[in-house]
Amino acid sequence: MPELPEVEVVRAGLEPAVTGATIRSVTVFDERSLRRHVGPSEDFIERLTGLTFSAAVRRGKFLWLPLAPSSPSSALEIQESHALRAEMGGGGAHSRDIPEIPPETEPGAAGATPGEALVVHLGMSGQVLLRDAQQPDDSLLRIRLQLDHPRLGPLRVDFVDQRIFGSMSIDDLVATPDGRAGGLGDGAALVPRQVSHIARDPLDPAFSDEQFFAALAKRKTGVKRALLDQTLISGVGNIYADESLWAARIHYDQPTSTLSRARARTLLAEVRLVLGKALAEGGTSFDAQYVNVNGASGYFSHSLNAYGRQGQECPRCGRPIVRESFMNRSSHLCAFCQRVR
Repeated sequence: MPELPEVEVVRAGLEPAVTGATIRSVTVFDERSLRRHVGPSEDFIERLTGLTFSAAVRRGKFLWLPLAPSSPSSALEIQESHALRAEMGGGGAHSRDIPEIPPETEPGAAGATPGEALVVHLGMSGQVLLRDAQQPDDSLLRIRLQLDHPRLGPLRVDFVDQRIFGSMSIDDLVATPDGRAGGLGDGAALVPRQVSHIARDPLDPAFSDEQFFAALAKRKTGVKRALLDQTLISGVGNIYADESLWAARIHYDQPTSTLSRARARTLLAEVRLVLGKALAEGGTSFDAQYVNVNGASGYFSHSLNAYGRQGQECPRCGRPIVRESFMNRSSHLCAFCQRVR
């Protein structure tokens, strides 16, 4: 499943293209991709059409696009932009393919309010791709959003998913308990209801180190299980947990209650360093299932020290990295550098 760096790369790619863009039409090709939406595909389509995305926001592995009624001014800007491109010869879009946009949009016509958001869950293989309006459909396309952007003109957001564990849904926004921004990308203290139980991630300015340390000390579990608990710390999955634990020289099954405050601080610091480096390198791609909004793969896989390197030398001590069964998945570690203490 894509983890924090991969989802943040997608969010950053979407942000300039969707912010201020009006949803012209919605097509659902596979209703299984609406598994988290309350209502049929007709409800999803009707409630989205005519609305405007106001931002692209992320918390941990979760991504959402807040919705607002399309304003008359934004509709007029889009219409003027289309006319200008038509006068200049098209500029990559055929003006005859662009329907007229009414000068006024009734705020309540689409059925949604500013207190809702389109929540995108990537699952195991979900991809959110930006496409030109005329680009051919992907064979695994599940949902297509046709957008009009005031500056960029017509474009598409395609939700492609091979294994169909991901989804799109419309959800209510609720206030954050601490009054801080719900996630990266928007200053509003709002978060989708289905994301409200998810903890803040370690790259979030509102993340509390002290609260994390206190909660970690109270857990009666192994440290990797704690890192994977999205209600304790979000955004960390199997790959980055293994990498962070290797960097901190901590065994994945080390009891959380035995971690000193100093070792817990070291672990959290390594988690942030690993996530930051992965983010700078575009995330981790082992196959074509994870790509950014332009279809490009990340290259952090070349920087991994433990995950997926079983049988290879530990970069620190030269002994072999081993792979052990863990929670229906695997843990990768150096058995010499990372011993239970």
